[in-house]
Amino acid sequence: MKNVRLGIIGLGAEGGYYAGFLADGKVENMVIGAICDIDPAKKLLSAEKYPDIPFYDNYIEMLESGDVDAIVTCVPHYLHPEMGIEALKRSIHALVEKPAGVYTKQVQELNDFAATKPELTFAIFFNQRTNPLYQKLKELIDSGEIGAIRRTNWLITTWWRPQGYYDQSEWRATWGGEGGGVLVNQAPHQLDLLQWICGMPKKVYANVKYGYQRKIAVEDEVTAMFDYENGATGVFVTCTHDVLGTDRFEILGDKGKIVVDGSKKITIKRLAKPESEMSSTMSMQDVMKIFMGQSDSNIFSEEVLEFENAWGVQHISVMENFAANIIDGTPLIAPGSDGIHPGFPPTHNEDGGSIPKLK
Repeated sequence: MKNVRLGIIGLGAEGGYYAGFLADGKVENMVIGAICDIDPAKKLLSAEKYPDIPFYDNYIEMLESGDVDAIVTCVPHYLHPEMGIEALKRSIHALVEKPAGVYTKQVQELNDFAATKPELTFAIFFNQRTNPLYQKLKELIDSGEIGAIRRTNWLITTWWRPQGYYDQSEWRATWGGEGGGVLVNQAPHQLDLLQWICGMPKKVYANVKYGYQRKIAVEDEVTAMFDYENGATGVFVTCTHDVLGTDRFEILGDKGKIVVDGSKKITIKRLAKPESEMSSTMSMQDVMKIFMGQSDSNIFSEEVLEFENAWGVQHISVMENFAANIIDGTPLIAPGSDGIHPGFPPTHNEDGGSIPKLK
C-alpha cells in the first residue's frame, strides 16, 4: 500500500482541519479517500474545496464503497464506538477521536471487538502524546530520574468557556448531545497523559459539580483524588470558569520533583540523595537550615527545559503514525484500546458535601 486512503466522517472543525492537512500534502503516506457528513451545507463545502473527492451522507455507504482504507471519526462522542466497530467489521482501519465514547460499556465493546481484528489498525487521537514536552516527561519518569512516584498534582484550569460558547448549539454541554462537560470535551488529553506517564490509579475519589458556574446540565468543575497501587496519591483539578487559568503539573518522587508549567517548561529538581536517606542521616543543624530557608545548595540540583510546539504538528504526527502502522507495522503512539483509560464516572454529592468513592 503506497498511501492510506482516509475517510473523514464529519466535516466540522476537526474534520475540516484533517481534510486541509491531507489536501495540502502535509501528512506522509496518507490522502483523502472520501468525506462523509449528513449536513447538506457540508456537501456543498466539500464540492467547493475538494471537488474530486467522493462525498457520502451515509457513513455505511462510504465504508462499503471501496474508496477508503481507514476512517477517522469526527462526530459526536457517543457515535465513536459504533462507527469504530462498523469500520472494523468491514476490514477498515479505525482512528477514533477522543474521547473514545461517552459510556464505558460502549468503549469496552469497541475494544473487545477490535481485539478480534488484530490484523487491523485501531488507534485513538491522543495527539498530546506526540508533544515533545510530554514525551520527554514520560522518558524522565520511566527512567527513574526522580525515583518512585509519591504524589501527582495537576491543576489544569485553562479551559475557560463563556456562557455564549455553550449557548451557540443546543447539543453542546448536554447529556444527549456531548455526553458530558469538561471531563469529556476539554480534559481527556490531560487525563490520558496523567495515566500514560504516571500509571493508572487503583481508585478515584471525585467531587464533580454540574452547572456550577454556567447554565449547563453537565460538569464544569472537577476535583479528583487518586490512589495508586504503590501508595502514591494524586490530585486533578479542572474547570471551565477560570478566565485566569493555570496549567501546572507536579510529580514528586523519592529522589526529586518535576514541575511542568504551562505545558511549555519542565523544571527538574534532583535530590543529591533519596529523601528517605536524607531523613535518616541529616543532622538537626542542617535540618534547621532547611526550616529557616537556608538549606545547602548541595541538597539538590536544578535543570530547566523549555519547549515550543506549533499547533497542528501533533495532529499530523498522529495521522502519520496511524498510516505507518497500517503500512509497515510501526508501533502506535496511542493504541485505540487506551481510549478507555481517561474516563471515570462524573459523579458528585448533590449537597456538595463529602467526596464519594468511585471504583
